[in-house]
Amino acid sequence: MESEASYRRMAAVAAHPLAELLECPQEAGDLLHGSALCLELDAGETVFRQGEVCQGLYVVVSGQFVRKAERLKSRVTLGPARAGDLVELAAALGDGRHTYTLSAVVSGTLLMLPMEALQQAFQSFPPLRMRLLEELAREVSRAYISCSIGWPAHTRRREPRVAEA
Repeated sequence: MESEASYRRMAAVAAHPLAELLECPQEAGDLLHGSALCLELDAGETVFRQGEVCQGLYVVVSGQFVRKAERLKSRVTLGPARAGDLVELAAALGDGRHTYTLSAVVSGTLLMLPMEALQQAFQSFPPLRMRLLEELAREVSRAYISCSIGWPAHTRRREPRVAEA
């Protein structure tokens, strides 16, 4: 019974598909597409460090990356980032400083949507910012729930969503 309730809580905050989150009018979409940068990284390379100014919103295209943070004078591994994951929503939507360090575990590729282009897209299509804020809220909820029940927090939903009854 408890595992069913836990499953329902996790399903309620499941990540939404990336295409749905970034869906916007053609003008804003063209702006984001035209400004996107492809970053190729080798195993062991660092994408960004905790505390640095956020350059944009990252999407993992391939490879595997690890998120690590320093909290209360100790290092914490926050978990992996895999293909399809949005990375650093909190920094891109918040104060503009990275909340953790992201490094490549194996060679991989990231797509970066620069902050300037994101800000322009938010101005031309405000629902885009709201969708990303909602996704950040779901991400925080998934992390909280996974800590409280001991499940890994998956950032990107791989199966179709189930309608609430």
